[in-house]
Amino acid sequence: MSIWQNIWCVITAPKYGWEVINESNIPTGKVLRSAYMPLLCVLGLSCFVPMIYDSTISFTTSLMTGIVLFSTYFISYYIIIYLLGGFYPELVKTEGATARLNDYILYNLIFLVLLIILSKLLPSDFAPVKFLMLYLPWMAYRGTDHLFVKKEKVAKFVVLSSALLLGLPLLLEAVLGLFIIK
Repeated sequence: MSIWQNIWCVITAPKYGWEVINESNIPTGKVLRSAYMPLLCVLGLSCFVPMIYDSTISFTTSLMTGIVLFSTYFISYYIIIYLLGGFYPELVKTEGATARLNDYILYNLIFLVLLIILSKLLPSDFAPVKFLMLYLPWMAYRGTDHLFVKKEKVAKFVVLSSALLLGLPLLLEAVLGLFIIK
């Protein structure tokens, strides 16, 4: 299967999607180059769409917002890898385990980036798009089999990884957003 089919599968049917990702053996670097980085570029560009329907938003503000969002999700990926690897060293003991953890974080962040792009394309703050972010813990839970997390650690891992995946980008966006001139 292709990377985009893997993304579709993990979003629509997480348990099956993680199995497909595990079987496809697509290297993390390829997913980064072929899906995540292009999506981050689209995310940055989507920040210009609100200029179409809101005349109060300037080009400079849109540009800075795009840079902030791109940076937020780019940096979040690496920080989350570092933190989850620190909290769960058994997930980074081998090269294969590290690759699975990187995939886990990457596919979950891709889901969030797709939601942010969708929210930027809509003319108003559409609450169901924000509500869909609560689907991420379910995707994260279904991915614990992919990572071979021990049964007694699954609940704690899902809470921690979901909190990092949802909270860290929001925190980074808030901090970097302080530099946006409005």
